[in-house]
Amino acid sequence: MTLPTVTIRKAEASDIVAVRSLLVETWHDTYDDLIGADKVTEITGSWHSLEALSRQLHLDDTVFLVAHADSDIVGHAFANAGEPPVLRLMRLYVHPSRQRRGIGQSLMQASIESFPGTEVVRLDVEADNEKGIAFYGRMGFEKVGEHLEGGLNHLRMEKRVEASS
Repeated sequence: MTLPTVTIRKAEASDIVAVRSLLVETWHDTYDDLIGADKVTEITGSWHSLEALSRQLHLDDTVFLVAHADSDIVGHAFANAGEPPVLRLMRLYVHPSRQRRGIGQSLMQASIESFPGTEVVRLDVEADNEKGIAFYGRMGFEKVGEHLEGGLNHLRMEKRVEASS
């Protein structure tokens, strides 16, 4: 079996519907057992509405990426570099059927490469999201704090970026 080639690129307006579908499906897969399907539907309806995603497409100091395989969007990353040298990874999601194939790592690397002065990548992950925490740990992230957001406990994680030679 040959795996399709995955291409990472900046998202376009025509990608927004597929990105929303990816986020909704991935959120339900990840969070239904943690916070309940109704809460997931409520959050994705707000945070990942077509309008909210469309507004984020061209914000200053951000990158909105998709991972594309064949004719499908299989991953998405959104990062903000508004506080250099820190890059905030706001979203990184890979379709459940495509996880553990390097797509998340490629999206993260492309996000970092979009902002050459990045020294630290920072993110927040829901404290009960064991799969996400394990992924970020494999990528070299370490826990640096905790906070409550939207009634949920989140871990703050950071990773230093090695300077390229």
